[in-house]
Amino acid sequence: MGLLKFVLWRVAFGILTLFVVSVVVFALTQALPSDPARAILGRDATPASLAAKRVELGFDKPAVEQYTDWLGGLLTGDPGRSFVNGEPIMDFLGDRIKNSLFLMVVAAVVSIPLSIVVGSYAALRRDKTFDSSTSVVTLVLASMPDFVIGALLIVLFATNVAHVVPATVRIRPGSAPWSDLKGIILPVAVLTLAVVPYVARVMRASMIEVLESDYVEMARLKGVPERTVLWRHAMPNAIGPTLQVIALNVAYLAGGVIVVESLFNYTGIGLALRDAVREVNLPVVQFLAMLIAAIYVVTNLLADVGTILVTPRLRTRLT
Repeated sequence: MGLLKFVLWRVAFGILTLFVVSVVVFALTQALPSDPARAILGRDATPASLAAKRVELGFDKPAVEQYTDWLGGLLTGDPGRSFVNGEPIMDFLGDRIKNSLFLMVVAAVVSIPLSIVVGSYAALRRDKTFDSSTSVVTLVLASMPDFVIGALLIVLFATNVAHVVPATVRIRPGSAPWSDLKGIILPVAVLTLAVVPYVARVMRASMIEVLESDYVEMARLKGVPERTVLWRHAMPNAIGPTLQVIALNVAYLAGGVIVVESLFNYTGIGLALRDAVREVNLPVVQFLAMLIAAIYVVTNLLADVGTILVTPRLRTRLT
C-alpha cells in the first residue's frame, strides 16, 4: 500500500510539473519577437493580410483563452495544426516521433547495460589499469559536446579515414526507422558515448560504496561465494542510486537527438524542432517542448519506482 501511495503521489507531482511547464512554454512562445503571420506570408504582406492571418491563427483572442484552447487540445490529443502547411500536428509529426523514439530506445538499450558493466567492473578493479583507463576515457568523453563527438566519428568512420558506415541516415518518408540500420550506427554511437561516461562513473562510485559496506563484508565472512555477494547483495543496492542518473540521461536523449539528428540528417523531432523555430511555427514548437518535458517526467517516475523495487532497504520501508 505504501508503494502504491508513493506512485500516486509521484504521478500527481508529475502532472503538476507538466502543468507548470505548459504555462512556461506557452508564455515564452508568446513572448517571442517574431511574428508568425509575417513569417508565413513573407515580407511583402500587406497590413490587411497580416491582420486577417492573425485572426485566422487565433492571435486576436486573449492570451488566457489561447492557452486554455491549446491546453484543451493537448489533453484531447489534438494539439492543433502546423502554421506552415495547415496539416494536423499529429499527422505532421507522427513518423518523426516514431523515428526519434526508435533512435532513443536503441541508444538506451546499448548504453545503459554497457554503462552498468563498465562501472561495475571498474569498481571491482579499483585503482587497477582498467579502472584508471576508463576513468580517463569517460572524463574526456563527458567533457566533449555531442556535435564534436559526432564530427569525429564521421571523419574516422564515414569520410576521411575510412568509409565503414554512411555519414547520413536515409529514411524515406513513410518508411520504418529501421529501414536503414547501417545509417543509424553513427547516431546511436554518438548518443551512447554521451550517456556512458555519466552513468558508468556514478555506477562505479555507488558500487565501491556498497562493496565497502558492513553487510557485504558480513556476507563474505559467512563464506558466501563472491559471485553471490556481487549479484545478490552488492548489485541491487548499487544500482538504485544509478537509476536516477540513468533516468536523467535517457530523458537527455530526447533533447540530445536535436543535435544528433541535425548532424546526421535524421528525420525526427530534432529536425522538426529546428525547422519549427526557424519558421516561427509555434504549435509545433509548443508540442515538441511538452513532449520532451513529458519524457523527462515519465522517466523520472519510472526511476523512482525502480529505485524502490531494486533497493531492499527502501522496499521494506514502504511495505
